Amino acid sequence: MQVSDVFKFKSPEIKALHLTWIAFFICFYVWFNMAPLASSMLKSADWLTRDDIRLFAIANVALTIPARIIVGMALDRFGPRRVFSVLMVLMALPTLVFAFGDTREQLFISRLVLSSVGASFVVGIHMTALWFKPRDIGFAEGFYAGWGNFGSAAAAMTLPTIALTMFGGDDGWRWAIATSGVFMGLYGIFYWFAITDGPTADTHKKPRKAAALEVSSYGDLVLLLLFTIPLVGILGILVWRVQNTGFIDPLTATICYFAIGVVIVYQLVQALRVNLPLLKKGVPKDDRYPFKSVAALNTTYFANFGAELAVVSMLPMFFEETWGLSAAAAGLIAASFAVVNLFARPMGGLVSDRFGNRRFVMLAYMLGIAIGFALMGLLNSKWPLVIAVVITVACSFFVQGAEGATFGIIPSIKRRLTGQISGMAGAYGNVGAVFYLFVFMYVTPSQFFFIIAGGAFISWLVCAAWLKEPEGGFGDEYVISSVDRAIAAEAKVKRDLQASATELLVGSERVEVAERGQAVTLTARFKSIEELKRALEQLGSKGLKAG
Repeated sequence: MQVSDVFKFKSPEIKALHLTWIAFFICFYVWFNMAPLASSMLKSADWLTRDDIRLFAIANVALTIPARIIVGMALDRFGPRRVFSVLMVLMALPTLVFAFGDTREQLFISRLVLSSVGASFVVGIHMTALWFKPRDIGFAEGFYAGWGNFGSAAAAMTLPTIALTMFGGDDGWRWAIATSGVFMGLYGIFYWFAITDGPTADTHKKPRKAAALEVSSYGDLVLLLLFTIPLVGILGILVWRVQNTGFIDPLTATICYFAIGVVIVYQLVQALRVNLPLLKKGVPKDDRYPFKSVAALNTTYFANFGAELAVVSMLPMFFEETWGLSAAAAGLIAASFAVVNLFARPMGGLVSDRFGNRRFVMLAYMLGIAIGFALMGLLNSKWPLVIAVVITVACSFFVQGAEGATFGIIPSIKRRLTGQISGMAGAYGNVGAVFYLFVFMYVTPSQFFFIIAGGAFISWLVCAAWLKEPEGGFGDEYVISSVDRAIAAEAKVKRDLQASATELLVGSERVEVAERGQAVTLTARFKSIEELKRALEQLGSKGLKAG
C-alpha cells in the first residue's frame, strides 16, 4: 500500500478506512470535549470548583479500561459495524446529560459513563483489520489511529470558538458539548448503513467463545490470568483518589473495592470456564498461537500509549516551570508532543509493513522510547530551550510510532480473536496512564521521565524474550486454521437450516437457529396467531406436524 492510495476514494477499503477514522475522530472529539471548556464551566456555574474539574478528569478515563475489554468481546460476537454504531448512539446520551447537568453528581456520573467512548479505538482497529490485507495492515491501522487521536486536539482548538461565537453567553459551553454529542449520535446512525464488516459477508470470523480470550496451552492460561488482574485492579487507584477528594465516603469506597474484587474473580472464572474444556480436549496444532506475544504487546501499549497520556497531562507545566515560559507558550510547545501523532503513528505502521520484520521494528521503537525519555529526564533550565523541544519531538516520534507498530502486529496474531486481543492491549494503554499519573503524584518531573524510560526498557526486554514474528504477517491473506474453517462450516450449516426453516414456516417474520448449552433451538416469530395457524396448516398439508 502506498501513501497516495489513501486518496483513492472509490476503492472500497479506502472508503471504509475514511468512514472509520472519521467515526473514531468524532468519538475522541467528544471524549475530550470538557478540558478546553473547563474555564467556561467554572465561570458559568459558581457551584463548581477546580477540584470538581480534576475529579471529572479522572472520571473521564475511569471506565475506559473495562469498556475496552467488554467492547473487545462484543466485537468478536457482533462485528465492528454494529458495535461502533451502537456505541456512538448510546454515548450521545451521557454527553447530553453532562452538557445540561446542574449538579456535581450529574456531571460526575455522566462523565464516568461517557468515559466508555474511549473504547471506540479498539472497534476501529478491528474494522480496519477486516478490510486490509496483512501486508498493508500496519499503515492502515496507523493512519486510522493517527487521525482519530487528532480528535482530542481538534476539540481543544475548536470547541472554545464554537462556544463563544456560535452560541455565546454563559451557557455557550453547554450547547457546544451538546452539539458534539448529537453529531456523534447522528454519525453512529449513518455508520450503520454506510459500511459492512469487511468486503464479504464471511470476512468477520467469530471466536467459539466471547466470554474470555482463548489460549493454546496451560502455561498461556496462567499468563492470561496474571495479565487479567491489573485490567480491573488498576481501578482501585482511581477509587482511592476519588475518596481522597472527599467525593465518596469510606463505606462507598469499600463497596467499590469489593465490586472491583468481584469483577476480577468473575473474569478469572470466565477465563477458566472458556479455556479448561478446550485445553482438556486439545488445541489443534495449526490453531495454536503464542499468548506471550499478546502479553508482550500489552506491555508495549502500557509503556507507549500509557506514557503518552501521562506526559501530555504534565508537559505544559514542566516547560512553564523549568524555562519560566508563559502558560500559552508552554502549552503551544507541549502541543508538539500530540501533533506529531498525525504522521508518526502512520509512519510506525508503514515501517512495520515495509521493513519485513515486525518484531525488530517493535524492539527498535521501544528502545527509542527508553532513550528518549531518559534524555528528557536529564533536561533542566541550563539546556537551550530549542534542544529541549527537539528532544521532546523526537521522543514523541518514537512513542507514537511504537503505538502504530503495536497494532501493526496484533491483527496477524490470531485472526478470529483480533477484537479481544485489541481490547486487551488497548486497555493496557489506559492501565499505563492511570499507573504513571499515580506515580507522578510522588516524584519530580525528572524522576518521572526516568521512571517511564525504565518502563519502556522493561517492555523492550519482555518483547525481546516473548514477542514472536506473526505467522503470515506479510501475506496476501490472514492465516486460517482448521478450527476457523470448522467454525465457518458450522455457521454455514446454521444459515442453511434457517433458510430451510423459513421456507417451511411460510409467513414467519424471523427464524433463528441457536445453540443453548447441549441443545439446539429453533425460534420463529409471527405477526399474529392467524399467521402462525396458517403456517401450521401448511406444514400439515405437507405431512409435517409441529411438536
